[in-house]
Amino acid sequence: MNALPKKGRLYGVGLGPGDPELITLKALNAIKSSPVIAWFAKAGRKGHARTIVETYIPQGVIELPLYYPVTTEIPFDHPDYNDALARFYDESATELATHLDEGRDVALLCEGDPLFYGSFMHPYMRLKDRYEVTICPGVTGMSGCWTATGIPMTWGDDVLSVLPGTLPRAELLRRLKMADAAVIMKIGKNFQKIRDVFDELKLTDRAFYIERGTMVNERVMPLTSMTEGAAPYFSIIVMPGNGRRPQ
Repeated sequence: MNALPKKGRLYGVGLGPGDPELITLKALNAIKSSPVIAWFAKAGRKGHARTIVETYIPQGVIELPLYYPVTTEIPFDHPDYNDALARFYDESATELATHLDEGRDVALLCEGDPLFYGSFMHPYMRLKDRYEVTICPGVTGMSGCWTATGIPMTWGDDVLSVLPGTLPRAELLRRLKMADAAVIMKIGKNFQKIRDVFDELKLTDRAFYIERGTMVNERVMPLTSMTEGAAPYFSIIVMPGNGRRPQ
């Protein structure tokens, strides 16, 4: 009787915020040793994750792009958004499982860290009980962005709040009002709403707007200088804390 083929291992490969030099050695080893490289992207585009590792992809590997059905930043609990993405992640998990069942390791590329607002989490939850998984932590996008400001982010007992800009205005205001230091993610078309909340709380002067942090076309400015009504996908607002500092 022939033995069943050994199943492949799934790697969740955190790539950091965009600078290829911020890829860890663990992530690089997973990329170089896996016969299948998968990544998420908008339909018809190479994808940011794939671009980061452009010079590191070995020749002869199988490349598996997974194209999102929707990319607009709308509330995550919207029924249409939820349904479309649930089907997409089901199909993505099936594609990944096809290679894993045939004994091929798969490196699924992830911008930032795989377990922090990462698309990797969705196929991972569908596959983790069936296959061996190794997760390679990555530098988070917010870390790369607040480093770009050159301002210490938290002092002493400051509490850092990470808030998605897709929150309803009232909830965003409530949570930001309680924050010592804050990071606002998922900005996009929500920028004006977020800016209005900062203005209402009189916190705008403490905040910074960072676009494409750590990338070659990085933009960093005080939030007061950002006058456009919308922001691109790769943008974050950070508000450093100003709590107790060592003397």
